[in-house]
Amino acid sequence: MPVFEYKAVATDGAISHGKIDAGGRADAMGIIEGRGLTPLKLAEVGANNAPAPRAAKATVPVVVPAANGAAGGGVAKWKGSFQSKKVPFSALEDFTRSLSSLLTAGVPLSRALTILYKECSNPAAGAKWRELHDAVIDGAPLAVAMSKSPEVFPRIYVAMVEAGEAGGFLDVVLAQIADFQAREKELRAKVTAAMMYPAVLLTLAVGVVIFLLVFFIPRFQTLFEGFDAALPLLTRAIVATSNVLRHYGLFVLVALGAAGYFGRAWIKDDRTRRTWETILLRTPVVGPLMGQIAMARFCRMLGTLLGAGVTLVNGLNVARRSLGYQTLIDLVADSTERVKKGETLAASLADSRAIFGGSTLEMISVAEESGRLDQELVRLAGTTEVTLDRQLKTAVSLAEPIMLFVIAGFIGVIFIGMVIPIFTIQDYIK
Repeated sequence: MPVFEYKAVATDGAISHGKIDAGGRADAMGIIEGRGLTPLKLAEVGANNAPAPRAAKATVPVVVPAANGAAGGGVAKWKGSFQSKKVPFSALEDFTRSLSSLLTAGVPLSRALTILYKECSNPAAGAKWRELHDAVIDGAPLAVAMSKSPEVFPRIYVAMVEAGEAGGFLDVVLAQIADFQAREKELRAKVTAAMMYPAVLLTLAVGVVIFLLVFFIPRFQTLFEGFDAALPLLTRAIVATSNVLRHYGLFVLVALGAAGYFGRAWIKDDRTRRTWETILLRTPVVGPLMGQIAMARFCRMLGTLLGAGVTLVNGLNVARRSLGYQTLIDLVADSTERVKKGETLAASLADSRAIFGGSTLEMISVAEESGRLDQELVRLAGTTEVTLDRQLKTAVSLAEPIMLFVIAGFIGVIFIGMVIPIFTIQDYIK
């Protein structure tokens, strides 16, 4: 029978650790909850019929005195210098779910934050949770404390926490955030997996072309120079590109890096960003996928907030930020004002056709009339994500032959450019 190691919190806020035998993860969760504990972590560590590992031979640590007391500090400095100061997404997800569990168990917020920063294994995350604790102790609301660290807590995260604090259901909102984070992580993993093969093909194409230009073309160039022949335009262009890469390749690489850096800074400009997003959203295949991803996030976020008890107006203010693209956020901005004036959600979103289709608006309208808007929005998000998964697979299946065609095209052009002069060499020999 599997053995599970758990960490849980009791009703009085005390943290307990232990191991239990259970038939599976669900059984282990049931046993822990049956003991009046709220599980924080649960991991399978082996089986109770496995032979016990042989005890390791005890060793006595040898302490080498540091010269002038500097060696030990130097090791600590080097160790600390290699530790990342960035809080990983997984640590934020664990923090959100654990904080929700602690608050649900009745643990005060300040004590819950104390438990989390003391139990955190990631130094960067532990330091950040400590900062939150200190700010809350000083009297700041949790959302305000989180807003001071936008690199860790996104604006949408802070907005949801603020809504939960204002409504008195912070534990519920945190649980919903944790579920939303898990969904977002799964969706990003699907997109990344779908783009992996085309990215590998593109890298392969660039590598093959660079190899041909740097190592293959110079050998033909030496052959052509021996005949003092006038080369075709295509051949001269290929040879010139080869010369540039061989003699100025490092400068080209630096120039491309600089262009990428300044281009990224240029795109961050508000006006430029809107223009770029508009171009992407109007691009065939890519644009509709971006719109559906944004719509799924919006529906899931708004449905989650409504299910947690947030009002529709406040939910719209928060959920529209989850769209991710400023152009789409602008499209939905007017819907909040229209809802305040008494319009239904479906009617207020009618002008956002780039995101919401006619059938989607009709389903939202029916859900409003039946009083199950939150459930319908979450259901719409789920069905859209399933459709997105299928469309991503289709897009990838189309991208594969296109990438192969591009690779073959580049190699073919280089081959033809090098072969054409060979057919005319005999004329110069005569």
